[in-house]
Amino acid sequence: MWLAIIAGMDLRPFRMAVLTLVALAAPALCASSVGPAGCLRLEAGWARAMPAMSMAAGYGVLRNRCRYPVVVVAARSPDFGEVTLHESTQKDGISRMREIGRLPLAAGGEAVFRPGGLHLMLMRATGGLTEGARLRLSFELEDGSQAPAELRVARSAPQP
Repeated sequence: MWLAIIAGMDLRPFRMAVLTLVALAAPALCASSVGPAGCLRLEAGWARAMPAMSMAAGYGVLRNRCRYPVVVVAARSPDFGEVTLHESTQKDGISRMREIGRLPLAAGGEAVFRPGGLHLMLMRATGGLTEGARLRLSFELEDGSQAPAELRVARSAPQP
């Protein structure tokens, strides 16, 4: 009986309502499934090749491809006992290094990790940093999500 009633109905308004709901919900569904961590990419990530050391540094360009700002609050790696965000500065001929607790990235923005500037402190390596090795890394965002990344071990910075 219901089928007969529905069969005689004009379903165009119903279809239009469903399509409108899907169109309105799609951006939110995509954003929540990808989340801020899905927009964050470390490009040309690298660490200098060296024998087993207690401390090393990681470099690269961290790009926020989201349409909104994100904040990096930590970094982690199973290849190191501890990873922290640091920045080196020069003032009055004196070099200083300080830990950074929050790294805000504007929508479409980037942070450049390089020797003598912003960098990742890689402490308590689980092994030597041999050339060609790939080191797993993740950036923790303020919302609790994790953005995976990788550092390649090389003798010098990768060429663009």
